Amino acid sequence: MRHLLAAFLAFCALFAIPASAQSPRYLISAQPMADAPAGVQAWRVQYWTTNGSGARFAVTGIVAAPMEAIPPRPRRVIAWTHGAWGVAEKCAPSLSPNFFEYSAGMNAVRNGYVVVAPDYIGLASPTMHPFLVGPDTANAVLDGVRAAREIPGAASGGSFAVWGESQGGHAALWTALAARAYAPELTLVATAAAAPPTDLAANLREGSDKNARALLMSFALHSWSTLYDFPLDSIANRTNQGIIHRLAENNCVAFNKKPKLGTVLGILSVARATRNKDIARIEPFGSFARANSVDPARVPGPLLIAQSSKDTIVAPAVTRKFAKAVCKRGTPVRWIDMTGDHGASAKDSAQETIGWITSRFDGNPPPNDCRRV
Repeated sequence: MRHLLAAFLAFCALFAIPASAQSPRYLISAQPMADAPAGVQAWRVQYWTTNGSGARFAVTGIVAAPMEAIPPRPRRVIAWTHGAWGVAEKCAPSLSPNFFEYSAGMNAVRNGYVVVAPDYIGLASPTMHPFLVGPDTANAVLDGVRAAREIPGAASGGSFAVWGESQGGHAALWTALAARAYAPELTLVATAAAAPPTDLAANLREGSDKNARALLMSFALHSWSTLYDFPLDSIANRTNQGIIHRLAENNCVAFNKKPKLGTVLGILSVARATRNKDIARIEPFGSFARANSVDPARVPGPLLIAQSSKDTIVAPAVTRKFAKAVCKRGTPVRWIDMTGDHGASAKDSAQETIGWITSRFDGNPPPNDCRRV
């Protein structure tokens, strides 16, 4: 009889709802995904966050975990911060049928991690997306980690790493900056950034692919001018201002697809209009770009940076300068050199990055490549 009671209690424990899930503070909804990869359980989530000014927003994302029984201890967590998919509501990664294919961070689920993948503010939700706005994005990431803890089946813990690519590299670094003050109940174990924009004005100026630079500039200008009423008159004439807005409103980043002719012509027009424009010297854009660049003196370690020497979008020299500045503060940096294109930055470094993150969770001393950065 005693054995039957013990077995019954153990069975009930598998389905027990933690106290946090009984009265969720962050999670609004979690819908199971039928199309998750084999061995993975995933939920489309909606949760509450705040922007840098304290305004509250309902935002979305995906939480994924191993398809296994709930473990006796909470699972380790990685917040996966996505690169640029666009700034329009329709561009949210969680809405894409290719989400798992193009989200390198999801590979960590097979290593036993819960992966929290926020869309950030304004993607899949009806407000302007704050593109490359550090505090807003960091809050959405940290609140996503909080919300995941309120999903019983995820069994996620309070210790997490953050790993991002491109725009998501910027998001990862800002999340590291904000974690202690904004979410003191969480423990940041490690930060990994693949091809991260760090000095925003320099990144928008020095990428060698002028067409990609024009599209990203359109995303930034449209977002910032819409959110903060920054006038574009010092950037472009009325015709090109309209093109900037239409490019951002109508286009998501196309993976393995050729852009439409209208998009190509629009990008060429913006590239010509902004060819000699340095937003660092144009206010209020210059001050805003500096405020949302990443201060290397404030980035906590341990830190991993993966950067391709052939990246034509995020200039390698800008990333290396940032890494050297972090090193000067005595923060250990793991530096991964690559030679692939920008869009494969996280994929090409995934195995090494996941291994490095796991070693940090295991409590091993972090390697330091500062002498060769």
